[in-house]
Amino acid sequence: MFLEKINKPNDIHKIALADFPQLADEIRQFLIESVSRTGGHLASNLGAVELTLAIHNVLDFPEDKLIWDVGHQAYTHKILTGRKDAFATLRKEGGLSGFPKRAESDCDAFDAGHSSNSISAGLGYVRARDLLGRKNHVVSVIGDGALTGGMAYEALNNAAELDTNFIIVINDNNMSISKNVGGMSTYLSALRTAEAYTGMKIGVTKAVKKIPKVGTAMVDAVRRTKSSIKQLFIPGMLFENMGLTYLGPVDGHNMRQMMKLFNEAKRVEGAVVVHVITEKGRGYKPASTYPDRFHGTGPFDIQTGKPLTVKEAPTYTDVFAKGMVRLGEENTKLAAITAAMPEGTGLKAFQQAFPDRFFDVGIAEEHAVTFAAGLALGGIIPVVAVYSSFLQRAVDQILHDVCMQKLHVIFAIDRAGLVGADGETHQGNFDFSYLSMMPGMTVMAPKNDWELEAMLEAAVNGDGPYAIRYPKGTACTEFQQFQAPILRGKAEILSKGKKAAILAVGSMVSVCQDAVKLLKEQGIDPTFVNARFIKPLDTALLDELAEDHQLFVTVEENVKSGGFGEHVCAYMEACHPGCRVIPIAIWDRFVPQGSIDSLRCKVGLSAAEIAQTVETGIS
Repeated sequence: MFLEKINKPNDIHKIALADFPQLADEIRQFLIESVSRTGGHLASNLGAVELTLAIHNVLDFPEDKLIWDVGHQAYTHKILTGRKDAFATLRKEGGLSGFPKRAESDCDAFDAGHSSNSISAGLGYVRARDLLGRKNHVVSVIGDGALTGGMAYEALNNAAELDTNFIIVINDNNMSISKNVGGMSTYLSALRTAEAYTGMKIGVTKAVKKIPKVGTAMVDAVRRTKSSIKQLFIPGMLFENMGLTYLGPVDGHNMRQMMKLFNEAKRVEGAVVVHVITEKGRGYKPASTYPDRFHGTGPFDIQTGKPLTVKEAPTYTDVFAKGMVRLGEENTKLAAITAAMPEGTGLKAFQQAFPDRFFDVGIAEEHAVTFAAGLALGGIIPVVAVYSSFLQRAVDQILHDVCMQKLHVIFAIDRAGLVGADGETHQGNFDFSYLSMMPGMTVMAPKNDWELEAMLEAAVNGDGPYAIRYPKGTACTEFQQFQAPILRGKAEILSKGKKAAILAVGSMVSVCQDAVKLLKEQGIDPTFVNARFIKPLDTALLDELAEDHQLFVTVEENVKSGGFGEHVCAYMEACHPGCRVIPIAIWDRFVPQGSIDSLRCKVGLSAAEIAQTVETGIS
């Protein structure tokens, strides 16, 4: 067992090259067995095993720097840097992160989790290295899917100015989470099916060198140009025309070929792109057959590939998907936009039903929002479906391109609030704050499945920008007796009490119901409000309650700063200074990975702590 010999960084250098294929097989089997128990990102990691081994073979850690784009393909890197024994804790509270984490290892150069930023980070490392006179190598690995994000091209454009070494590896598996779209996908597809450029370049170089007297001089002269010798025979190479040296494509499962190319890349004085073609899910048939299903998976049966836990009830994503199809049938102007996640956001059904009104723009959230603005100006009602943490990337576009023009664009914000195992990079705890600061934006959060679909319908029939944020996981089916019409800026009273009022937002309504039960056992009967709207506030209800309530407790799964509670505080202080407001929210912190229930306890959002806050506040 060669994997047993890998216990700390650089142990791979003790393994003979002839034994690398066996090591790759052992790592792949280890990943399948480990992730089948813990869940995690499997398909992307199975495809990157040989690539990671080849990179580690030519680098020394932690002196050299390896930056992973997104980071969900870094499991083999973690194994090779001494974290194999921690995989039983993968994505668990206090355990091994599913992404690179600098706090976890000196060999993790950059905390990853979002797409298209590895080249920018790597370029920063290169400039710092040169300023400090160091000689280490810097390698950024970026997936072909991440190349649909505009930030990657900003970095590539900047990297073209380099006159020192910087290696950019394109891990090209023809997929991100879902199948890639757009011009870059088409371009890379052409390269995949073309003749092997590296071999052709070597052959041409040898042939030209044989020309008497002038051959070697010709080769050296062409090499000094930014486009290299390939430009003589393959005009229009995208990367070389940008000023970057291009090597490849190379088989991402042939380690000897990759090592040869990486060693050649280390000698380039400038930025060099190494194009590596891999197979997502390689070595495990269920993952290679259904790579999207095994992108992020829960525990599963290895023999069948089937999940061990069967989904019993619809998720909020399912409810949104159903609502979009129904509303699409009723309104031919309704369109849907995703940033490379039709399955994850629930838009697959809409795509199948209305393909002409479905748009996948790739991993390009900023473009998605401004594209939606253009659709709205053209008379379409666009719904941008996106995860909360990914929408953060488009704050400027929402503010300037949508809200400033008062456009009717709807943002369906999935995975809002605490999301659990993916940790800091994926928790959706900031959307209330950055959305509610924008003039003209309407921000809503449903208490249950019925309310999500009703809010979506209200947004489609409304005017101006709307945002509906809803959590990950099974949709709440309680409170079905409360179905008051969705009126902009109007909250819903679930039960009328006295002295204290609990104003709950979205996913916190069901938690606060448990808190209300605990309080009633103590003889406290608070008014219980489903806030519904973060913006605009239901100030009329606040005014009404202020007449006979002394304490207002707001509860939200969002950071305190700029959130719902602070808006209520500001209004009550200005209009009803005799009332006390206590916001219960996530404090100024990034929330680590863990189960959602456990994390709620840690940040003070459990029913018991909410009840204790109310009890203390009125005593």
